[in-house]
Amino acid sequence: MASPKWQALVLNALRFEAGWLLCVLGGSWVAAIAGGSLLAWHLWRCAWPGEWRFITGFALLGLVIDGGLQRLGGFDFNDQRMVLGLLPLWLWMLWPLFATLVYHSLAWLWRYPLLAALCGAISGPLSYYGGALLAEVTLAAWLLPVQALIWAILCVGISYFKPMRQWGE
Repeated sequence: MASPKWQALVLNALRFEAGWLLCVLGGSWVAAIAGGSLLAWHLWRCAWPGEWRFITGFALLGLVIDGGLQRLGGFDFNDQRMVLGLLPLWLWMLWPLFATLVYHSLAWLWRYPLLAALCGAISGPLSYYGGALLAEVTLAAWLLPVQALIWAILCVGISYFKPMRQWGE
């Protein structure tokens, strides 16, 4: 039988995956409701003290990064409504949802910066590619290699500049 800590980590990952799928398939209204609910649940029941600051900062970083890439022509969202004229809410919501993994189910990864970079370089672009297919978003040819670099750097950054609390300890 799995320990309660192990179960919590698995549930954390499953909540993210469910949120990702709901946001991508459901669009911005579903993202507002489902993503907002998942974030509220996480902050209420699972978050470490002060974790909301990290989640908020990561969400703002996502708006800057993906919003900048959108302005450079990396995404074509057709006629979707944009948050601050930069991104659809469903895409932006994926950033704070990902941040809920950092202290929990991905905590082990930050001890290994090179592995974190490799995982970011692979899983980041795959997430964008899969999301684009499901949400009918067109990606510029240059976007996925750029996303690989961005997510590798982000994951190394999390490894080296992790918050004061020891990951998963």
